[in-house]
Amino acid sequence: MAKPLLDDEVWMLIEPLLPPMKPRRFRYPGRKPITHRQALTGILFVLFSGIPWEMLPREMGCGSGVSCWRRLRDWQALGIWDELHARVLDELRRRDRLDLSVVAVDSSSVRSVGAGSDPAKKQDPTPPTGLGRARSIIWSPTAQAFRWRARSRARMNTMGAFSSR
Repeated sequence: MAKPLLDDEVWMLIEPLLPPMKPRRFRYPGRKPITHRQALTGILFVLFSGIPWEMLPREMGCGSGVSCWRRLRDWQALGIWDELHARVLDELRRRDRLDLSVVAVDSSSVRSVGAGSDPAKKQDPTPPTGLGRARSIIWSPTAQAFRWRARSRARMNTMGAFSSR
């Protein structure tokens, strides 16, 4: 049998942070909601494996991927996910099991400052020409498209990029 993603010890640490489940209506109760533990197991599986939410296997017993995604969205809006993350990190630090040598930081998690606020540093590296920018592999001046053939040929000749036939 595979090792569970969420063992009892970690669940006991996380459970007090989660809001109580909403009571079901007496009349027209609808489908029975998944528990917070099932939802968290599904969320962890998607985050660990990198699969799309819709591809979460129902055989895991975590409900649908969309249900898990909604629960994560709600927890993030309430600030629960940040608190949960901080509490797990604190527990790992306390047990001396937090390994920061395998951490990756990129611009999606930490803001990239770039050139700073000095406007002099934010100049276009391409030297200006009469047409606005110099020719490069990506950009070169082209004639504007005109509706009438005679006007477009005249326009092309004035730009010097093309000649009429």
